[in-house]
Amino acid sequence: MRNVEVTHEYSDISVGGVLSFMFALTVGTIMVAVGVWWLFNYFNRQEAKEPRQGPMALSKQERLPPGPRLQAAPGFAVTLENGARVNLELREPQAEYQVVRKQWEQALQQGLKDPSGNTVGMPIDQAIKAVVTSNALPARTTEAPTKLEDYAISVPTAASSGQATEKRLQ
Repeated sequence: MRNVEVTHEYSDISVGGVLSFMFALTVGTIMVAVGVWWLFNYFNRQEAKEPRQGPMALSKQERLPPGPRLQAAPGFAVTLENGARVNLELREPQAEYQVVRKQWEQALQQGLKDPSGNTVGMPIDQAIKAVVTSNALPARTTEAPTKLEDYAISVPTAASSGQATEKRLQ
Protein backbone atom coordinates (compact mmCIF):
# COMPACT_ATOMS: atom_id res chain seq x y z
CA MET A 1 0.00 0.00 0.00
CA ARG A 2 1.37 3.27 -1.02
CA ASN A 3 0.16 6.71 -0.17
CA VAL A 4 1.57 9.27 -2.51
CA GLU A 5 0.46 12.22 -0.43
CA VAL A 6 2.42 11.13 2.65
CA THR A 7 6.12 11.03 1.86
CA HIS A 8 9.35 11.99 3.58
CA GLU A 9 10.38 15.54 2.88
CA TYR A 10 14.17 15.79 2.65
CA SER A 11 14.15 19.52 3.44
CA ASP A 12 12.51 19.05 6.88
CA ILE A 13 15.59 17.68 8.73
CA SER A 14 19.09 16.67 7.80
CA VAL A 15 19.98 13.31 9.33
CA GLY A 16 23.68 13.87 8.62
CA GLY A 17 23.56 17.26 10.38
CA VAL A 18 21.97 15.73 13.48
CA LEU A 19 24.54 12.93 13.56
CA SER A 20 27.46 15.35 13.10
CA PHE A 21 26.04 17.62 15.85
CA MET A 22 25.79 14.62 18.24
CA PHE A 23 29.36 13.60 17.37
CA ALA A 24 30.65 17.16 17.97
CA LEU A 25 28.69 17.36 21.24
CA THR A 26 30.14 14.05 22.44
CA VAL A 27 33.71 15.07 21.52
CA GLY A 28 33.23 18.47 23.22
CA THR A 29 31.87 16.84 26.39
CA ILE A 30 34.83 14.46 26.53
CA MET A 31 37.28 17.36 26.02
CA VAL A 32 35.63 19.40 28.81
CA ALA A 33 35.68 16.37 31.17
CA VAL A 34 39.39 15.78 30.45
CA GLY A 35 40.11 19.50 30.93
CA VAL A 36 38.30 19.62 34.29
CA TRP A 37 40.06 16.43 35.41
CA TRP A 38 43.45 17.94 34.47
CA LEU A 39 42.55 21.22 36.26
CA PHE A 40 41.61 19.42 39.50
CA ASN A 41 44.83 17.42 39.42
CA TYR A 42 46.78 20.66 38.92
CA PHE A 43 45.01 22.28 41.90
CA ASN A 44 45.68 19.22 44.07
CA ARG A 45 49.40 19.34 43.21
CA GLN A 46 49.49 23.07 44.04
CA GLU A 47 47.79 22.47 47.37
CA ALA A 48 50.26 19.72 48.29
CA LYS A 49 53.21 22.09 47.86
CA GLU A 50 54.42 24.16 50.81
CA PRO A 51 52.76 27.58 50.62
CA ARG A 52 55.09 30.51 50.13
CA GLN A 53 55.22 33.19 52.81
CA GLY A 54 53.86 36.53 51.75
CA PRO A 55 56.07 39.60 52.06
CA MET A 56 53.95 40.97 54.93
CA ALA A 57 53.70 37.66 56.82
CA LEU A 58 54.74 37.66 60.48
CA SER A 59 57.19 35.17 61.88
CA LYS A 60 56.03 32.53 64.37
CA GLN A 61 57.36 34.55 67.32
CA GLU A 62 55.68 37.75 66.08
CA ARG A 63 52.30 35.99 65.75
CA LEU A 64 52.19 35.10 69.46
CA PRO A 65 49.64 37.10 71.45
CA PRO A 66 50.92 39.45 74.14
CA GLY A 67 51.22 38.04 77.64
CA PRO A 68 49.63 36.82 79.79
CA ARG A 69 48.63 34.01 77.47
CA LEU A 70 45.78 31.58 77.88
CA GLN A 71 46.77 28.10 78.86
CA ALA A 72 46.23 26.53 75.43
CA ALA A 73 47.76 29.47 73.51
CA PRO A 74 50.98 28.96 71.53
CA GLY A 75 54.06 29.70 73.60
CA PHE A 76 52.41 29.05 76.98
CA ALA A 77 54.91 27.74 79.51
CA VAL A 78 55.41 27.67 83.27
CA THR A 79 58.63 28.59 85.06
CA LEU A 80 59.09 26.53 88.20
CA GLU A 81 60.67 27.74 91.43
CA ASN A 82 63.92 25.99 90.57
CA GLY A 83 64.11 27.96 87.29
CA ALA A 84 63.14 25.10 84.99
CA ARG A 85 60.73 26.08 82.21
CA VAL A 86 58.03 23.55 81.28
CA ASN A 87 56.30 24.02 77.91
CA LEU A 88 52.56 23.35 78.26
CA GLU A 89 51.54 24.46 74.79
CA LEU A 90 48.42 22.73 73.46
CA ARG A 91 48.28 20.05 76.13
CA GLU A 92 45.29 18.98 78.15
CA PRO A 93 43.84 21.65 80.50
CA GLN A 94 45.17 19.98 83.65
CA ALA A 95 48.80 19.85 82.43
CA GLU A 96 49.82 22.90 84.48
CA TYR A 97 48.24 21.46 87.61
CA GLN A 98 50.05 18.15 87.08
CA VAL A 99 53.42 19.93 86.88
CA VAL A 100 52.71 21.99 89.99
CA ARG A 101 51.36 18.94 91.83
CA LYS A 102 54.56 17.00 91.05
CA GLN A 103 56.60 19.90 92.41
CA TRP A 104 54.48 19.99 95.59
CA GLU A 105 54.86 16.24 96.09
CA GLN A 106 58.61 16.59 95.74
CA ALA A 107 58.64 19.40 98.32
CA LEU A 108 56.54 17.32 100.73
CA GLN A 109 58.79 14.27 100.36
CA GLN A 110 62.20 15.98 100.44
CA GLY A 111 61.43 19.20 102.31
CA LEU A 112 61.43 22.80 101.10
CA LYS A 113 64.61 24.24 99.65
CA ASP A 114 65.71 27.86 99.50
CA PRO A 115 67.15 29.43 96.29
CA SER A 116 70.67 28.34 97.24
CA GLY A 117 69.56 24.69 97.43
CA ASN A 118 69.73 24.26 101.23
CA THR A 119 66.85 22.46 102.88
CA VAL A 120 64.86 24.90 105.04
CA GLY A 121 62.08 22.55 106.07
CA MET A 122 61.56 18.91 106.71
CA PRO A 123 59.42 16.31 105.03
CA ILE A 124 55.85 16.20 106.24
CA ASP A 125 56.19 12.77 107.85
CA GLN A 126 59.15 13.91 109.97
CA ALA A 127 57.28 17.11 110.95
CA ILE A 128 54.27 15.12 112.15
CA LYS A 129 56.48 12.81 114.22
CA ALA A 130 58.36 15.80 115.71
CA VAL A 131 55.13 17.52 116.78
CA VAL A 132 53.68 14.36 118.27
CA THR A 133 56.82 13.47 120.24
CA SER A 134 57.41 16.99 121.57
CA ASN A 135 53.88 17.47 122.96
CA ALA A 136 53.97 21.07 121.75
CA LEU A 137 50.31 21.23 120.77
CA PRO A 138 47.98 22.90 123.26
CA ALA A 139 45.38 20.64 124.81
CA ARG A 140 41.83 21.52 125.80
CA THR A 141 41.09 22.08 129.40
CA THR A 142 38.93 19.48 131.07
CA GLU A 143 36.90 21.97 133.08
CA ALA A 144 33.60 22.95 131.51
CA PRO A 145 32.07 26.42 131.72
CA THR A 146 30.12 26.74 134.93
CA LYS A 147 27.68 29.53 134.16
CA LEU A 148 24.89 29.34 131.62
CA GLU A 149 25.90 32.75 130.21
CA ASP A 150 29.16 31.22 128.98
CA TYR A 151 27.09 29.38 126.34
CA ALA A 152 25.24 32.50 125.19
CA ILE A 153 25.91 34.18 121.85
CA SER A 154 25.97 37.86 120.95
CA VAL A 155 22.98 38.92 118.84
CA PRO A 156 22.29 42.43 117.48
CA THR A 157 19.31 44.08 119.17
CA ALA A 158 16.32 45.28 117.17
CA ALA A 159 16.01 48.53 119.13
CA SER A 160 19.53 49.67 118.23
CA SER A 161 19.20 48.80 114.50
CA GLY A 162 21.99 46.25 114.86
CA GLN A 163 24.52 48.64 116.42
CA ALA A 164 24.46 47.10 119.88
CA THR A 165 24.48 43.44 120.82
CA GLU A 166 23.16 41.47 123.72
CA LYS A 167 23.91 37.93 124.89
CA ARG A 168 21.11 35.45 124.39
CA LEU A 169 20.74 31.79 125.02
CA GLN A 170 19.66 29.88 121.98
